[in-house]
Amino acid sequence: MVKKFLVLIFLTTSIACAAQDSLYKLGPDSQRKDGVPKGSVTKHEWQSKLYNNFREYYIYVPAQYDASKPAALMVFQDGHSYVNDSGDFRVPIVYDNLIQQKKLPVTICLFVNPGHNTKDYPQNRYASRNRADEYDVLDDRYATMLMDELIPELKKKYNISNDPKMHGIGGLSSGAICAFTAAWEHPEYFSKVLSHIGSYTNIRGGNNYPSIIRKHKKKDIKIFMQDGTNDLDNEHGNWWLANLEMESALKFKGYEFKFEKGSGTHSGKHGGSILPASLIWLWSDVTNK
Repeated sequence: MVKKFLVLIFLTTSIACAAQDSLYKLGPDSQRKDGVPKGSVTKHEWQSKLYNNFREYYIYVPAQYDASKPAALMVFQDGHSYVNDSGDFRVPIVYDNLIQQKKLPVTICLFVNPGHNTKDYPQNRYASRNRADEYDVLDDRYATMLMDELIPELKKKYNISNDPKMHGIGGLSSGAICAFTAAWEHPEYFSKVLSHIGSYTNIRGGNNYPSIIRKHKKKDIKIFMQDGTNDLDNEHGNWWLANLEMESALKFKGYEFKFEKGSGTHSGKHGGSILPASLIWLWSDVTNK
């Protein structure tokens, strides 16, 4: 009887959480539009010397790219989620629409999957072997891999700006704290952070960030955060409270940031629904010059 009661509670909670996510819908800038030039997306594979592992990555190049003009760069962790045209975020579609409207700079997007020890990748790419050790640690190893390996590979073919104001980085969950860490460790390279349901919890010490931010000199980073009141609560911490702590620390130090609060769960539904507005705000210092 007790077991049935607990199952009933679980199902009721799950349904309630799903109902919260159902509030969030994709807007017109996340849909294909007639007359909007479509950028190209190509898939690649990389063997990292730094990590001695393998990963898939994707490159988005907008139709408006002109090799004679340096393009902006946006890097997404858990790239498979962001590059998917039928997923929660649909980044290539959003960039096609917003670049056409001149609401975003001409941008080359790099979608990077977490590393795996072999080329036999798990069907669920979030389960890649090294994800937590790459994304959740508070050091610059992952950023170094991007700056020394993957981005130079892009620059062999594409003209990408060297201006840090033209470089952004983002992700969801552990990919979000990874993006923040990359910018925190190298603000001279990444000046913009897009954080969806960020894991600022104690997976690999990320719960320390609020106090670290408070005690260190302010860095030249612009940050967009999104989270919901029904985010995770487990042995690593409470995601909603952790994001509130980050907000408080960023506000205390006078950072330029925006925190979009919702009632969603640990999913991309809310972040995807506001992605166009999020990117427009994040890049407004470039587009409004």
